This record gives sequence, C-alpha cells and structure tokens, in this order.
Amino acid sequence: MTTAVVTGASSGIGRASVAALAASGWQVLGAARRADRLAELAAETGCATAVCDVTSAGDVEALAQQAADLFGGTLDAIVNIAGGAFGVDPVEKADLEGWRRMYDLNVLGTTRVTQALLPLVRANGSGSVVLLTSTAAQAAYTGGAGYNAAKAGEHMVAQALRLELLGEPIRVIEIAPGMVHTEEFSLVRLGGDKAAADAVYEGVSHPLSAGDVADVVAYSLNLPAHVNLDLVTIRPVAQASNYHVARGAGL
Repeated sequence: MTTAVVTGASSGIGRASVAALAASGWQVLGAARRADRLAELAAETGCATAVCDVTSAGDVEALAQQAADLFGGTLDAIVNIAGGAFGVDPVEKADLEGWRRMYDLNVLGTTRVTQALLPLVRANGSGSVVLLTSTAAQAAYTGGAGYNAAKAGEHMVAQALRLELLGEPIRVIEIAPGMVHTEEFSLVRLGGDKAAADAVYEGVSHPLSAGDVADVVAYSLNLPAHVNLDLVTIRPVAQASNYHVARGAGL
C-alpha cells in the first residue's frame, strides 16, 4: 500500500491531485477545511478525508494522528497543496493582514504539516515531501508582492528541507505552476469579483488546468525512489513569464 496525505483537497489542484494519485493506486487521505467538499471527493475517489485548517496547530496535530491510525504509523508522501493569494495591492498600500494570511497559509501552514507528518515518513523508511509553490516565487510582478513574498518563502522552505534531509531516503519535490485556471484561485484573490477573475485568463485558450498540475504531482511521486524532481516549473505555452502572455493567439 502506497500512502499520501494531500492538503488543500477540497478544490483545484489539491482535489485533482487526490484523484490522480487514487487513480494510480495510492491510498490517500485528503485534508481541507470544507467537510461538504471532502464528502464529495471521497464519494468520487474512495479517499479518506480529514477536516483540517493548516493554519491551526490543533487541526494539524489531529490530521497527523488520523494519518498514523489510518496508515499504521507510516506514510509514503506528504503533498502540500494548500495555499492561496489574497489581493493584488502594491507594496505602498499593502493590506498587511492579507499578507499575514498568505504567509500563514503558504509558508507556516506547509511547514506545520511537514513537521507533523515527517515522523511518519521516517517510520516508513523512505518517502517524499511535495511542496506546491508557484512561478510567483521565481519573479516579481506588479500587484503580486505579497504572494511573491509568501511563495518565495515556501520555495526556501523546500530548498532548506532538502539540504537538511541529505543522507536520508526522503525526496523533497517542488512543483511551481504558472497560469492555472481553477474555479477559485483568482476569484478568491480578487475578492469574489468574477469579471476581474475571468479577465486574468482572457484571450488564453489553454491555460493550465488543475488536472495538468496534478498529473505532474502524481508523476513525480510515481518515479523510482532514487529520482528526485528538485524543481519543476510548469507554464502553458501561451505564457513565457509571469508578465509575458500571448493573448488572442489561439494558444
């Protein structure tokens, strides 16, 4: 039995990653805040579920205990998908509470989950830690400073963790998507303004889907144990960088 805990499982890339891993034979515990969404996911994929807010120490402690009970005290993979962006304010007018939320979710949440579950991976004898960052961690863009900073912080967590685990049979895999069209990411970031969220993808016929990224997550974990994808950057063909997008080109 190959086992994984996937955070952010109620929607988008997290939900798709649960489905992709389950389809390739993994036993998955999907964790997220919304119980109703998790119930739908369990019915569709056969995964186990845990209601968990990764910014809550108590929730994450309970998640680790549930994973230990479910998988016999061991775990093959920690898949940190939970994250998000709030707002597009410039540095000069930054909503510091929004920036704090992004740091808590993307950096501290990922670290909290990894801390809690890493002992189960060690008990397994080998395994993997996946961190979903973003091309926002690699280059700044106007209106992105808070998210840039949070994802750059998460990127450094991945880099440091790989160094710290050197000599142990544990892979640290970072996957950094560019433009991904999911049902909630831009809508949440832009405060529920659907027109503004739709405009992010306007003129791009084929942005990445959640399934595209989830396929890479599953691929990275299904590789032979000695193969580590340190950093995978994924963009649609229409996007050359965070600020160079070919709109209206049929791509």
